Amino acid sequence: MAQSDETKKKVVVRVCIGTGGLAAGGKEVIEAFKKAISDFCVDIELDFTCHYQKVGCRGFCARDVLVDVVDGDTSVTYQGIKPDIAKRIVQEHLINGQPVKEWLIDDSYYSFHSKQMKVLLKDCGTIDPEDIQAYSKVGGYTGIRKILSTMTPEDVIAEIKASGIRGRGGAGFPTGVKWEACRKAQGDVKYIVCNADEGDPGAFMDRSIIEGNPHSVIEGMMIAAYAIGAGLGYVYIRAEYPAAVERLKLAIAQAHETGHLGKGLFGSDFSFDLRIKLGAGAFVCGEETALIASIEGERGMPRAKPPFPVHRGLWGRPTVINNVETLSNIPYIIRNGASWYSSIGTDKSKGTKVFALTGKIRNTGLIEVPMGIRLGEIIYDIGGGIIGDKKFKAVQLGGPSGGCIPDHLLDTPVTYEDIVRTGAIVGSGGMVVLDETDCMVNIAKFFLEFTQAESCGKCVPCRIGTKRLLEILDRITRGLGKEGDIELLEALCSDIKVASLCGLGQTAPNPVLSTLKYFRHEYEAHIKDKKCPAKACKDLLIYSILEDICKGCGVCKRACPAGAISGDKKKPHKINADLCIRCGACFDVCKFNSVNRE
Repeated sequence: MAQSDETKKKVVVRVCIGTGGLAAGGKEVIEAFKKAISDFCVDIELDFTCHYQKVGCRGFCARDVLVDVVDGDTSVTYQGIKPDIAKRIVQEHLINGQPVKEWLIDDSYYSFHSKQMKVLLKDCGTIDPEDIQAYSKVGGYTGIRKILSTMTPEDVIAEIKASGIRGRGGAGFPTGVKWEACRKAQGDVKYIVCNADEGDPGAFMDRSIIEGNPHSVIEGMMIAAYAIGAGLGYVYIRAEYPAAVERLKLAIAQAHETGHLGKGLFGSDFSFDLRIKLGAGAFVCGEETALIASIEGERGMPRAKPPFPVHRGLWGRPTVINNVETLSNIPYIIRNGASWYSSIGTDKSKGTKVFALTGKIRNTGLIEVPMGIRLGEIIYDIGGGIIGDKKFKAVQLGGPSGGCIPDHLLDTPVTYEDIVRTGAIVGSGGMVVLDETDCMVNIAKFFLEFTQAESCGKCVPCRIGTKRLLEILDRITRGLGKEGDIELLEALCSDIKVASLCGLGQTAPNPVLSTLKYFRHEYEAHIKDKKCPAKACKDLLIYSILEDICKGCGVCKRACPAGAISGDKKKPHKINADLCIRCGACFDVCKFNSVNRE
């Protein structure tokens, strides 16, 4: 007798549909699994039912598409799955009970997670972000129910203050203090705004949280609104995040349908609603006053403070602005208590922090670690060390507003205070790892190119100052640097930091200052010796062929796009320096290491 669906065992196939998963073919993988099961059902009676579950970012983005096969208490993870592999997994694993060994995740997956502490990301890889019931089953919306039935707004603020949580958007300002100031501010109408305008190069923390667990952000905004006395909230999110935007829209719609947003929530007199405002990708709109101007329909440009937004913000009303990571922490704090949260981290830097780990690192991806963990633990224990066993050089922390931390400071704890002392900042959580092939002058130039292009232009120190910094850095990387350039850079940086209108302009010199602090010798080599120690600055490179090694194979000659290489077959070749365009093609194709680059 055939088993009914109720008596059959249930197997769950979880497929990552975060941005990394989607880019690697996550949707196609799900359809391939469905088709494979359907095809086998024609021939045999399966003794199990299979449920396909979409989940958010699993963190180990370098190995997407990641797929879990969950059978009762047993879970097996596969990496790099493509649609054509799904059929084998269905036949060999789901039906015959034998995991497909060549696609199983390796030990690096477990070492990647061993020193992490997942609070915000715990549910991102296990629940369907497009299903409000999935969030409710893991405790979602119990926080807002708890405060509406047992806590006053003042109680909520006291709990948030006791937790010690600080803003995760970069500045690290105490969240409870900000809420309290807005609560006490005069005004019948107040607003809560979620800053999801994540603009740092290499950063994808907020994006991944919204993609993987949008309801945690919504609930966090509801709790914040109750605490400060707001009835309406805005999520300011960049339009370049299509998956995050669509899931947020769906989450808001589901919250309305199920009575989690609207009037008289959960039988109380508290009413709250949410709106989405799409940004156009301007980096400056991550600054809170520029963000407010953008929501109001004006050009996104910052204004002088005070007054601060908690006193005069959106449409002149008291407004709290928190970023995605900050707000998504709130439901967990209310659910588990302030003492639970404050037990994580250090005395002044509480809780966990989400980082986007990228660059010259083996294990790129999204990580969540307790505050206080050391940089070296992140780079080597979680990140797996440097690609190709090259030498670690620095880690760039804090994006364009941050700085580069060298190898001799890898024991630095990741706290707001300790990172600032190095000349960098924790920032929103971008962490870019650099190796010996990276030129630090060029790295500073890269971030200045970004900052200069994104300057709103309102104040002269930022608009003109960053342009002058970039001009000097460009000169130096092209071998045109001159005596006095380093001192001029330092003087300009000082003026820009002091005189710029907003925090983005004030921190724009940080990449220059930190690289000058720790890698001054590289600047000097560029200026005095006209050499790039990392051999990364194209204009400073000289290519030549070592005649005693060259076999005369002609491969370099054929690869040269400028016709700068001459020589007869089986005889040493030569490079005409006047014709050489320094593209490096000859260096890349030579199998005998006879091309010298210096």
